[in-house]
Amino acid sequence: MSIARRLPLHSACLAAALLLSGPLHAQSPGPGAAPEMAARPAGPPQPGGRYVVDPTHTFVLYEMGHYGTSTNRGRFGTRDGQVQVDASGQVARVDVVFDMASINTGVDLLNRHVQSSDFLNVADFPTGRYQAEDVRIEGGRVQALRGRLTLLGQTHPVDLRALRFNCYVSPLHGRQVCGGDFEAEILRSQWGINWGLQFGFEDRVRLLVQVEAVLVPPAAR
Repeated sequence: MSIARRLPLHSACLAAALLLSGPLHAQSPGPGAAPEMAARPAGPPQPGGRYVVDPTHTFVLYEMGHYGTSTNRGRFGTRDGQVQVDASGQVARVDVVFDMASINTGVDLLNRHVQSSDFLNVADFPTGRYQAEDVRIEGGRVQALRGRLTLLGQTHPVDLRALRFNCYVSPLHGRQVCGGDFEAEILRSQWGINWGLQFGFEDRVRLLVQVEAVLVPPAAR
């Protein structure tokens, strides 16, 4: 999948955004520490603003039942992504690329199985992608995304429902950050992921998406 090359690398974008927007907050925390201060409200997403996805706050978690007992869970990281708000501030476009090889179930053997051709075949399809072109912003908040998910080279509609959404001014670098938690349910067989369907592994998968994106200053756009 070559689409990852068409998006700017997150690290470069975020670095540019921070460097061109002035010095970091004077009370930046030490290594491994969070800032001991409250974030300030930041209002709605900025009209005409471009945001880059923060990979340290953006993950996809999946939940899949098996044998009618407990739920298997895993988490993927993001490779890069961006959000573009239109001039009205009422519509946005979202484009995020996920690193499928980053799967972490907490069990190494299960990680390797999910990465294999039985499930995600990351050797041939190392990334996934979510795109939504008509994201409505109502009352300063995103309520839902009607988009499409690409896995294993196949693309199908997937709508995400917002569980929460907010924007704030980061106490770490002083930039506006917008994001929230979203959820969806999919049938994995739509993407040809059929392993285990005949002996106790469920088709229905719940997706939980947490995302935060940092506003890029005009000079860095």
